[in-house]
Amino acid sequence: MVKGKGEALSAPVRHLEIPPLDPTSRSMLGDDEILTVTLSDAASGLRLDRALAEALPDLSRERLKTLIKGGRVADAAGTVLWDPSAKAAAPATLAVRLPAPAPAHNVAQDMNLVIAYEDEHLIVVDKPAGMVVHPAAGNLDGTMVNALLHHCAGQLSGIGGVARPGIVHRIDKDTSGLIVAAKHDKAHEGLAKQFAAHSIDRRYLALATGRPMPANSTVDAALGRSATNRKKMAVVAAGRGKHAITHYRTIEPLKGATLVECRLETGRTHQVRVHMAHIGHPLVGDPVYGRVKKPLSELLKARNFARQALHAAHLGFIHPVTGNRIALDSELPQDMRELLDELRV
Repeated sequence: MVKGKGEALSAPVRHLEIPPLDPTSRSMLGDDEILTVTLSDAASGLRLDRALAEALPDLSRERLKTLIKGGRVADAAGTVLWDPSAKAAAPATLAVRLPAPAPAHNVAQDMNLVIAYEDEHLIVVDKPAGMVVHPAAGNLDGTMVNALLHHCAGQLSGIGGVARPGIVHRIDKDTSGLIVAAKHDKAHEGLAKQFAAHSIDRRYLALATGRPMPANSTVDAALGRSATNRKKMAVVAAGRGKHAITHYRTIEPLKGATLVECRLETGRTHQVRVHMAHIGHPLVGDPVYGRVKKPLSELLKARNFARQALHAAHLGFIHPVTGNRIALDSELPQDMRELLDELRV
């Protein structure tokens, strides 16, 4: 039982037979899955959502909080437990009624994906430039999510109660490189915590205009929406935007440009692009934050290079389930390699 108010679930669940103090088990009730959970003595006094999260590691605490508030958790007598913050009394046996994942409004599409890493918990895709990560107005299909729904068919758990790949972070449509997606709640929550703690190792290779001075430095400048164009980001006064830090280093001087590596300490929208433009060295080809002078502009036109020269080249993190260190690298795509060769001194 739980110390707090309760009401009865619908009749089928209220009369569900739950073997007392059995190990965690699963059964079906219509399309819903019933998880029978035994809380040990150690759970006594914990918040209900935390106690359940520890007993059900495949479900995130936020997911369980939503289920509790939705009247989908009951004690052995069938009494609904509505309050996620109520203190659990243990030992006790609880029933969690897990709804079938609601279909996302996305269509699975058979598309070519370059897979850098995959297991039953997560997948890392080497995304090409031009591919949108998530469907939105103007890009309702042909996205990485559409491709993942097809590629991972039958393997994906509901992320937040929706049958869709767990996109933990994004990279811009015209930025290429590595991006990770979770296949179930536990992996999603574990990765999200690392992103929030800024412990993910993300390094980008970029072609910046001119010659950054100093050659290696750190840009510490808050980012927020531009006051003149809401579709753009801009450096703003501290306290008005989100804290953002980019460490850059020169890899190779080029003709009118520089190959740099940018390591993100934080991960904000357009962070590399805005920070490099802020120090006077916007990315080659960036249609939003940079202007390229001749003769570089003529070279870009001749090569039909019309995107920011930015590639997510390295992704490192702790596997949220196994605890192993994952470190992945992606080579520069062909368009950037060819442009790099043209710019070499």
